Amino acid sequence: MPFTRTPTERDRRGDLLLALVLFVGAILSAALSSIAQVYGDEQAPLWTALVYAAVVAAPLAFRRRWPGAVAVIVSLAYFAAVTVRVPEIYVGNIAMFIALYTVGAWMSDRRRALIVRVAIIIGMFVWLIITMYRDAISEADKAEVVAGAMSPYVAFMLIQVLLNALYFGGAYYFGERSWMAAEQRAVLEQRTEELVREREVTAAQAVALDRVRIARELHDVVAHHVSVMGVQAGAARLVLDSDPAQTARLLSGIEASARDAIHELRQLLETLRDPGGETADGASTLDLDDIAALAEASNDAGLPTAYTVVGEPVAVPSLVAVNLYRIAQESLTNARRHAGPGATADVRVRYDEDGVEVEVVNTGRAIAQLRPGLGQLGMRERAAASGGTLEVAARPSGGVRVRARVPLVAAEAGATR
Repeated sequence: MPFTRTPTERDRRGDLLLALVLFVGAILSAALSSIAQVYGDEQAPLWTALVYAAVVAAPLAFRRRWPGAVAVIVSLAYFAAVTVRVPEIYVGNIAMFIALYTVGAWMSDRRRALIVRVAIIIGMFVWLIITMYRDAISEADKAEVVAGAMSPYVAFMLIQVLLNALYFGGAYYFGERSWMAAEQRAVLEQRTEELVREREVTAAQAVALDRVRIARELHDVVAHHVSVMGVQAGAARLVLDSDPAQTARLLSGIEASARDAIHELRQLLETLRDPGGETADGASTLDLDDIAALAEASNDAGLPTAYTVVGEPVAVPSLVAVNLYRIAQESLTNARRHAGPGATADVRVRYDEDGVEVEVVNTGRAIAQLRPGLGQLGMRERAAASGGTLEVAARPSGGVRVRARVPLVAAEAGATR
Protein backbone atom coordinates (compact mmCIF):
# COMPACT_ATOMS: atom_id res chain seq x y z
CA MET A 1 0.00 0.00 0.00
CA PRO A 2 1.55 3.37 -1.04
CA PHE A 3 2.42 5.79 1.71
CA THR A 4 0.17 8.82 2.16
CA ARG A 5 0.24 11.74 4.60
CA THR A 6 -3.00 13.01 6.06
CA PRO A 7 -2.99 16.27 8.04
CA THR A 8 -4.35 16.09 11.57
CA GLU A 9 -6.65 18.62 13.16
CA ARG A 10 -3.62 20.11 14.86
CA ASP A 11 -1.87 20.48 11.50
CA ARG A 12 -4.89 22.30 10.08
CA ARG A 13 -5.01 24.71 13.01
CA GLY A 14 -1.29 25.34 12.54
CA ASP A 15 -1.81 26.12 8.83
CA LEU A 16 -4.58 28.57 9.67
CA LEU A 17 -2.36 30.33 12.19
CA LEU A 18 0.49 30.44 9.66
CA ALA A 19 -1.80 32.04 7.08
CA LEU A 20 -2.90 34.73 9.56
CA VAL A 21 0.69 35.48 10.59
CA LEU A 22 1.83 35.80 6.97
CA PHE A 23 -1.17 38.00 6.11
CA VAL A 24 -0.32 40.41 8.93
CA GLY A 25 3.35 40.27 7.97
CA ALA A 26 2.52 40.99 4.32
CA ILE A 27 0.49 44.07 5.29
CA LEU A 28 3.34 45.42 7.41
CA SER A 29 5.88 44.60 4.69
CA ALA A 30 3.72 46.29 2.07
CA ALA A 31 3.39 49.43 4.17
CA LEU A 32 7.12 49.67 4.80
CA SER A 33 8.01 48.78 1.17
CA SER A 34 5.63 51.47 -0.08
CA ILE A 35 7.25 54.06 2.14
CA ALA A 36 10.72 52.90 1.09
CA GLN A 37 9.74 53.10 -2.60
CA VAL A 38 11.35 49.72 -3.41
CA TYR A 39 10.27 50.03 -7.07
CA GLY A 40 10.67 53.79 -7.34
CA ASP A 41 8.35 55.48 -9.81
CA GLU A 42 7.16 52.16 -11.27
CA GLN A 43 5.62 51.07 -7.97
CA ALA A 44 1.96 49.97 -8.06
CA PRO A 45 -0.65 51.52 -5.72
CA LEU A 46 -0.71 50.36 -2.11
CA TRP A 47 -4.15 48.75 -2.39
CA THR A 48 -2.68 46.16 -4.79
CA ALA A 49 -0.37 45.06 -1.98
CA LEU A 50 -3.37 44.44 0.30
CA VAL A 51 -4.98 42.25 -2.36
CA TYR A 52 -1.69 40.48 -2.94
CA ALA A 53 -1.28 39.83 0.80
CA ALA A 54 -4.66 38.10 0.92
CA VAL A 55 -4.02 36.06 -2.24
CA VAL A 56 -0.65 34.65 -1.09
CA ALA A 57 -1.57 34.15 2.58
CA ALA A 58 -5.11 32.73 2.48
CA PRO A 59 -4.31 29.58 0.39
CA LEU A 60 -1.65 28.58 2.93
CA ALA A 61 -4.44 27.77 5.38
CA PHE A 62 -5.14 24.75 3.12
CA ARG A 63 -1.57 23.97 2.09
CA ARG A 64 -1.48 20.41 3.50
CA ARG A 65 -4.90 19.43 2.13
CA TRP A 66 -4.37 20.71 -1.44
CA PRO A 67 -0.61 21.36 -1.72
CA GLY A 68 -0.47 21.38 -5.53
CA ALA A 69 -3.28 23.90 -6.04
CA VAL A 70 -1.94 26.14 -3.27
CA ALA A 71 1.55 26.17 -4.79
CA VAL A 72 0.20 27.11 -8.23
CA ILE A 73 -1.97 29.95 -6.84
CA VAL A 74 0.82 31.38 -4.70
CA SER A 75 3.37 31.15 -7.55
CA LEU A 76 1.09 32.87 -10.06
CA ALA A 77 0.31 35.60 -7.54
CA TYR A 78 4.01 36.10 -6.88
CA PHE A 79 4.90 36.33 -10.58
CA ALA A 80 2.07 38.78 -11.20
CA ALA A 81 3.04 40.93 -8.20
CA VAL A 82 6.68 41.20 -9.24
CA THR A 83 5.67 41.92 -12.83
CA VAL A 84 3.37 44.84 -11.95
CA ARG A 85 5.69 46.07 -9.17
CA VAL A 86 3.41 45.49 -6.18
CA PRO A 87 5.20 47.03 -3.15
CA GLU A 88 5.70 43.73 -1.24
CA ILE A 89 8.45 41.20 -1.97
CA TYR A 90 9.57 39.62 1.30
CA VAL A 91 6.50 37.83 2.63
CA GLY A 92 5.63 36.75 -0.91
CA ASN A 93 9.01 35.04 -1.17
CA ILE A 94 8.41 33.27 2.14
CA ALA A 95 4.92 32.16 1.09
CA MET A 96 6.21 30.77 -2.20
CA PHE A 97 9.00 28.86 -0.43
CA ILE A 98 6.49 27.33 2.02
CA ALA A 99 4.13 26.37 -0.81
CA LEU A 100 6.87 24.62 -2.80
CA TYR A 101 8.15 22.89 0.35
CA THR A 102 4.63 21.66 1.17
CA VAL A 103 4.22 20.09 -2.29
CA GLY A 104 7.32 17.99 -1.68
CA ALA A 105 6.50 17.20 1.94
CA TRP A 106 2.76 16.46 1.75
CA MET A 107 1.62 15.63 -1.79
CA SER A 108 0.85 11.90 -1.89
CA ASP A 109 0.99 11.63 -5.69
CA ARG A 110 4.77 11.89 -6.07
CA ARG A 111 4.63 12.13 -9.86
CA ARG A 112 2.29 15.12 -9.68
CA ALA A 113 4.42 16.63 -6.93
CA LEU A 114 7.47 16.44 -9.19
CA ILE A 115 5.58 17.95 -12.15
CA VAL A 116 4.20 20.85 -10.10
CA ARG A 117 7.56 21.77 -8.61
CA VAL A 118 9.53 21.42 -11.83
CA ALA A 119 6.93 23.46 -13.74
CA ILE A 120 7.05 26.29 -11.18
CA ILE A 121 10.85 26.31 -11.07
CA ILE A 122 11.20 26.28 -14.85
CA GLY A 123 8.58 29.01 -15.13
CA MET A 124 10.46 31.08 -12.57
CA PHE A 125 13.77 30.82 -14.40
CA VAL A 126 12.18 31.51 -17.80
CA TRP A 127 10.55 34.59 -16.31
CA LEU A 128 13.89 35.61 -14.73
CA ILE A 129 15.77 35.24 -18.06
CA ILE A 130 13.14 37.29 -19.87
CA THR A 131 13.34 39.98 -17.19
CA MET A 132 17.14 40.01 -17.31
CA TYR A 133 17.09 40.31 -21.12
CA ARG A 134 14.57 43.15 -20.99
CA ASP A 135 16.60 45.02 -18.37
CA ALA A 136 19.80 44.43 -20.28
CA ILE A 137 18.31 46.00 -23.40
CA SER A 138 17.08 49.00 -21.44
CA GLU A 139 20.47 49.42 -19.78
CA ALA A 140 22.56 48.86 -22.90
CA ASP A 141 23.22 52.57 -23.40
CA LYS A 142 24.88 52.92 -19.99
CA ALA A 143 28.63 52.84 -20.04
CA GLU A 144 29.06 50.63 -16.99
CA VAL A 145 27.22 47.76 -18.70
CA VAL A 146 29.82 47.37 -21.43
CA ALA A 147 32.82 48.39 -19.42
CA GLY A 148 34.61 45.11 -18.91
CA ALA A 149 33.76 41.43 -18.75
CA MET A 150 32.00 41.69 -15.35
CA SER A 151 30.00 44.87 -15.09
CA PRO A 152 27.97 45.72 -11.94
CA TYR A 153 24.74 44.90 -13.77
CA VAL A 154 25.98 41.46 -14.87
CA ALA A 155 27.25 40.76 -11.36
CA PHE A 156 23.84 41.72 -9.92
CA MET A 157 22.05 39.43 -12.39
CA LEU A 158 24.36 36.51 -11.52
CA ILE A 159 23.62 37.06 -7.83
CA GLN A 160 19.90 36.93 -8.64
CA VAL A 161 20.35 33.64 -10.53
CA LEU A 162 22.36 32.08 -7.69
CA LEU A 163 19.89 33.24 -5.04
CA ASN A 164 16.96 31.86 -6.98
CA ALA A 165 18.78 28.54 -7.52
CA LEU A 166 19.41 28.25 -3.79
CA TYR A 167 15.87 29.38 -3.02
CA PHE A 168 14.10 26.88 -5.24
CA GLY A 169 16.66 24.14 -4.64
CA GLY A 170 16.23 24.53 -0.89
CA ALA A 171 12.44 24.34 -1.11
CA TYR A 172 12.69 21.21 -3.27
CA TYR A 173 15.33 19.51 -1.11
CA PHE A 174 13.75 20.16 2.27
CA GLY A 175 10.31 19.14 1.02
CA GLU A 176 11.69 15.87 -0.31
CA ARG A 177 13.57 15.20 2.91
CA SER A 178 10.44 15.82 4.96
CA TRP A 179 8.48 13.32 2.86
CA MET A 180 11.21 10.69 3.17
CA ALA A 181 11.46 11.20 6.94
CA ALA A 182 7.68 10.87 7.32
CA GLU A 183 7.72 7.72 5.18
CA GLN A 184 10.48 6.20 7.31
CA ARG A 185 8.59 7.07 10.48
CA ALA A 186 5.47 5.41 9.08
CA VAL A 187 7.47 2.26 8.23
CA LEU A 188 8.97 2.18 11.72
CA GLU A 189 5.55 2.68 13.32
CA GLN A 190 4.11 -0.11 11.18
CA ARG A 191 6.96 -2.44 12.08
CA THR A 192 6.54 -1.55 15.75
CA GLU A 193 2.83 -2.36 15.56
CA GLU A 194 3.60 -5.65 13.81
CA LEU A 195 6.19 -6.53 16.45
CA VAL A 196 3.69 -5.73 19.22
CA ARG A 197 1.06 -7.89 17.54
CA GLU A 198 3.58 -10.71 17.00
CA ARG A 199 4.66 -10.49 20.63
CA GLU A 200 1.04 -10.68 21.78
CA VAL A 201 0.39 -13.65 19.48
CA THR A 202 3.58 -15.36 20.67
CA ALA A 203 2.65 -14.79 24.29
CA ALA A 204 -0.85 -16.13 23.68
CA GLN A 205 0.57 -19.16 21.87
CA ALA A 206 3.01 -19.80 24.71
CA VAL A 207 0.18 -19.66 27.24
CA ALA A 208 -1.94 -21.95 25.07
CA LEU A 209 0.92 -24.44 24.69
CA ASP A 210 1.53 -24.41 28.44
CA ARG A 211 -2.15 -25.01 29.07
CA VAL A 212 -2.15 -27.89 26.58
CA ARG A 213 0.92 -29.45 28.22
CA ILE A 214 -0.56 -29.09 31.69
CA ALA A 215 -3.91 -30.51 30.56
CA ARG A 216 -2.19 -33.41 28.81
CA GLU A 217 -0.02 -34.23 31.83
CA LEU A 218 -2.92 -33.97 34.27
CA HIS A 219 -5.07 -36.16 32.05
CA ASP A 220 -2.40 -38.84 31.77
CA VAL A 221 -1.58 -38.89 35.48
CA VAL A 222 -5.14 -38.69 36.80
CA ALA A 223 -6.77 -40.96 34.20
CA HIS A 224 -4.21 -43.71 34.64
CA HIS A 225 -4.10 -43.84 38.43
CA VAL A 226 -7.82 -43.29 38.95
CA SER A 227 -8.55 -46.02 36.40
CA VAL A 228 -6.25 -48.43 38.22
CA MET A 229 -7.77 -47.56 41.59
CA GLY A 230 -11.28 -47.97 40.19
CA VAL A 231 -10.57 -51.42 38.79
CA GLN A 232 -8.84 -52.54 41.99
CA ALA A 233 -11.59 -51.13 44.20
CA GLY A 234 -14.23 -53.01 42.18
CA ALA A 235 -12.28 -56.25 42.44
CA ALA A 236 -11.79 -55.77 46.18
CA ARG A 237 -15.51 -55.28 46.66
CA LEU A 238 -16.23 -58.59 44.93
CA VAL A 239 -13.83 -60.62 47.10
CA LEU A 240 -14.22 -58.65 50.30
CA ASP A 241 -15.97 -61.47 52.18
CA SER A 242 -14.60 -64.54 50.41
CA ASP A 243 -10.88 -63.71 50.14
CA PRO A 244 -9.55 -61.28 52.77
CA ALA A 245 -5.95 -61.77 51.62
CA GLN A 246 -6.78 -60.84 48.04
CA THR A 247 -8.80 -57.89 49.31
CA ALA A 248 -5.82 -56.69 51.30
CA ARG A 249 -3.55 -57.02 48.25
CA LEU A 250 -5.98 -55.04 46.12
CA LEU A 251 -6.31 -52.34 48.76
CA SER A 252 -2.53 -52.13 48.92
CA GLY A 253 -2.51 -51.61 45.17
CA ILE A 254 -5.07 -48.80 45.51
CA GLU A 255 -2.90 -47.20 48.18
CA ALA A 256 0.19 -47.48 45.99
CA SER A 257 -1.64 -45.98 42.99
CA ALA A 258 -2.88 -43.10 45.12
CA ARG A 259 0.63 -42.49 46.41
CA ASP A 260 2.07 -42.54 42.90
CA ALA A 261 -0.61 -40.16 41.68
CA ILE A 262 0.09 -37.71 44.51
CA HIS A 263 3.83 -37.95 43.85
CA GLU A 264 3.45 -37.20 40.14
CA LEU A 265 0.97 -34.39 40.78
CA ARG A 266 3.32 -32.83 43.34
CA GLN A 267 6.18 -33.07 40.85
CA LEU A 268 4.04 -31.36 38.23
CA LEU A 269 2.96 -28.59 40.62
CA GLU A 270 6.55 -27.97 41.74
CA THR A 271 7.56 -27.57 38.12
CA LEU A 272 4.75 -25.08 37.48
CA ARG A 273 5.60 -23.07 40.60
CA ASP A 274 9.28 -22.76 39.61
CA PRO A 275 9.53 -19.69 37.27
CA GLY A 276 12.94 -20.80 35.99
CA GLY A 277 12.06 -24.46 35.75
CA GLU A 278 11.56 -26.60 32.69
CA THR A 279 8.28 -27.69 31.26
CA ALA A 280 6.20 -30.32 32.93
CA ASP A 281 7.35 -32.92 30.42
CA GLY A 282 11.03 -32.15 30.78
CA ALA A 283 10.90 -32.18 34.58
CA SER A 284 9.75 -35.79 34.77
CA THR A 285 12.21 -38.52 35.77
CA LEU A 286 10.37 -41.23 33.85
CA ASP A 287 12.31 -43.39 31.38
CA LEU A 288 11.54 -46.07 28.81
CA ASP A 289 12.57 -48.74 31.34
CA ASP A 290 9.68 -47.60 33.54
CA ILE A 291 7.25 -49.03 30.98
CA ALA A 292 8.01 -52.44 32.55
CA ALA A 293 6.59 -51.20 35.86
CA LEU A 294 3.64 -49.83 33.93
CA ALA A 295 2.94 -53.28 32.50
CA GLU A 296 3.25 -54.84 35.95
CA ALA A 297 0.80 -52.32 37.39
CA SER A 298 -1.60 -53.13 34.57
CA ASN A 299 -1.31 -56.81 35.51
CA ASP A 300 -2.13 -55.98 39.13
CA ALA A 301 -5.12 -53.91 37.98
CA GLY A 302 -6.66 -56.95 36.32
CA LEU A 303 -5.46 -56.62 32.71
CA PRO A 304 -2.93 -59.40 31.95
CA THR A 305 -0.11 -57.55 30.21
CA ALA A 306 3.00 -58.94 28.56
CA TYR A 307 6.10 -56.76 28.27
CA THR A 308 8.87 -57.32 25.70
CA VAL A 309 11.98 -55.37 24.68
CA VAL A 310 13.14 -55.99 21.10
CA GLY A 311 16.61 -54.93 19.98
CA GLU A 312 19.52 -53.37 21.84
CA PRO A 313 18.34 -50.49 24.08
CA VAL A 314 19.88 -47.08 23.33
CA ALA A 315 19.75 -43.82 25.21
CA VAL A 316 16.98 -41.46 24.12
CA PRO A 317 16.29 -37.89 25.25
CA SER A 318 14.28 -37.59 28.45
CA LEU A 319 11.45 -35.71 26.70
CA VAL A 320 11.06 -38.50 24.14
CA ALA A 321 11.16 -41.14 26.87
CA VAL A 322 8.46 -39.35 28.87
CA ASN A 323 6.22 -38.97 25.84
CA LEU A 324 6.54 -42.65 24.84
CA TYR A 325 5.90 -43.70 28.44
CA ARG A 326 2.76 -41.56 28.58
CA ILE A 327 1.54 -43.00 25.26
CA ALA A 328 1.96 -46.53 26.63
CA GLN A 329 0.26 -45.48 29.87
CA GLU A 330 -2.74 -43.98 28.07
CA SER A 331 -3.03 -47.04 25.81
CA LEU A 332 -3.17 -49.41 28.79
CA THR A 333 -5.63 -47.14 30.60
CA ASN A 334 -7.95 -47.19 27.58
CA ALA A 335 -7.60 -50.97 27.33
CA ARG A 336 -8.67 -51.42 30.96
CA ARG A 337 -11.62 -49.12 30.49
CA HIS A 338 -12.95 -50.31 27.15
CA ALA A 339 -11.58 -53.76 26.27
CA GLY A 340 -14.01 -55.65 28.50
CA PRO A 341 -13.59 -58.79 30.62
CA GLY A 342 -11.07 -61.39 29.56
CA ALA A 343 -8.95 -58.91 27.57
CA THR A 344 -5.16 -59.04 27.52
CA ALA A 345 -2.48 -56.57 26.46
CA ASP A 346 0.96 -56.84 24.90
CA VAL A 347 3.52 -54.02 25.28
CA ARG A 348 6.62 -54.02 23.07
CA VAL A 349 9.50 -51.58 23.05
CA ARG A 350 11.58 -51.90 19.87
CA TYR A 351 15.03 -50.42 19.18
CA ASP A 352 16.55 -50.46 15.72
CA GLU A 353 19.05 -48.50 13.66
CA ASP A 354 16.49 -45.92 12.60
CA GLY A 355 14.61 -45.20 15.82
CA VAL A 356 12.66 -46.38 18.82
CA GLU A 357 9.10 -47.68 18.84
CA VAL A 358 6.51 -48.45 21.50
CA GLU A 359 3.60 -50.67 20.53
CA VAL A 360 0.61 -51.55 22.74
CA VAL A 361 -1.86 -54.15 21.46
CA ASN A 362 -4.87 -55.31 23.43
CA THR A 363 -7.57 -57.89 22.80
CA GLY A 364 -11.18 -57.45 23.74
CA ARG A 365 -14.34 -56.03 22.27
CA ALA A 366 -14.50 -55.42 18.54
CA ILE A 367 -14.65 -51.72 17.75
CA ALA A 368 -16.33 -50.57 14.55
CA GLN A 369 -14.97 -47.04 14.68
CA LEU A 370 -12.63 -45.31 17.10
CA ARG A 371 -14.00 -42.17 18.67
CA PRO A 372 -11.38 -39.43 19.01
CA GLY A 373 -11.05 -38.09 22.53
CA LEU A 374 -8.65 -36.22 24.76
CA GLY A 375 -6.55 -39.36 25.25
CA GLN A 376 -5.93 -39.86 21.55
CA LEU A 377 -5.33 -36.15 21.07
CA GLY A 378 -2.76 -36.14 23.87
CA MET A 379 -0.96 -39.16 22.41
CA ARG A 380 -0.76 -37.58 18.97
CA GLU A 381 0.55 -34.33 20.45
CA ARG A 382 3.22 -36.21 22.38
CA ALA A 383 4.30 -38.15 19.30
CA ALA A 384 4.47 -34.96 17.23
CA ALA A 385 6.39 -33.13 19.99
CA SER A 386 9.03 -35.90 19.85
CA GLY A 387 9.29 -35.67 16.06
CA GLY A 388 7.60 -39.04 15.60
CA THR A 389 4.36 -40.58 14.37
CA LEU A 390 1.42 -42.32 15.99
CA GLU A 391 -0.88 -45.01 14.62
CA VAL A 392 -4.12 -45.93 16.39
CA ALA A 393 -6.29 -48.57 14.75
CA ALA A 394 -9.01 -51.04 15.71
CA ARG A 395 -8.05 -54.70 15.22
CA PRO A 396 -10.39 -56.89 13.12
CA SER A 397 -10.28 -59.62 15.78
CA GLY A 398 -11.09 -57.14 18.57
CA GLY A 399 -9.21 -54.60 20.60
CA VAL A 400 -6.92 -51.74 19.56
CA ARG A 401 -3.37 -51.41 18.31
CA VAL A 402 -1.35 -48.30 19.20
CA ARG A 403 2.11 -47.78 17.77
CA ALA A 404 4.31 -44.72 18.36
CA ARG A 405 7.62 -44.39 16.52
CA VAL A 406 10.31 -41.75 16.94
CA PRO A 407 13.32 -41.64 14.53
CA LEU A 408 16.71 -41.49 16.21
CA VAL A 409 17.59 -38.31 14.26
CA ALA A 410 14.51 -36.56 15.66
CA ALA A 411 15.31 -37.86 19.14
CA GLU A 412 18.87 -36.51 18.96
CA ALA A 413 17.57 -33.15 17.68
CA GLY A 414 15.22 -33.00 20.65
CA ALA A 415 18.10 -33.66 23.00
CA THR A 416 20.09 -30.68 21.70
CA ARG A 417 17.30 -28.14 22.18
